Amino acid sequence: MKPEDSEKLQRIYEIYEQPMYRIAFAVLRNPELAEDAVSDAFVRIIDRLKKIRDPESEKTKAYIVKIIKSTSINIYRKKKRCLVREIPIDDSITQIPDGQNVEEHVTAVMDRQDKRNLLNKLDDTDRNIIILRCGNELSWKEVAERTAMTESTARKRFERAKKKLINMKGELYDEKTHS
Repeated sequence: MKPEDSEKLQRIYEIYEQPMYRIAFAVLRNPELAEDAVSDAFVRIIDRLKKIRDPESEKTKAYIVKIIKSTSINIYRKKKRCLVREIPIDDSITQIPDGQNVEEHVTAVMDRQDKRNLLNKLDDTDRNIIILRCGNELSWKEVAERTAMTESTARKRFERAKKKLINMKGELYDEKTHS
């Protein structure tokens, strides 16, 4: 990217990032999805940066509003179509593999149950992304296709969900030690 394009993009970001977020939030009613919409909109803006002459013009403002609205609406529509895969109930506690100690088996099953409980505390979209990426070991492209979002949005949602799980796991650990 040329230095002048970089400066232009920086100026656009400074002027429009917050208004774009407010527009996206008005459409999506979800702070994380609104952030994703702004991020996706800036990717679209970068691709069309040569079309923008003056970042502060009314024409640019109208163009930015049009991009964030369409991006937000697309995310809203994709979210509605997104299919959620349910987590099957695990009855493996009653099925002890040959050669495995009963204590080890129960501990492993309880760990899986703790993970399942944590996953169930996530919203459907985040849980689906975690399962597709970690459980099914799909590529980011495949996760994005199955969740009807961009790869960057899927990655960002994955990172946020991972942070939530880490925080919840710490809370779960504290509950067990203080019981």
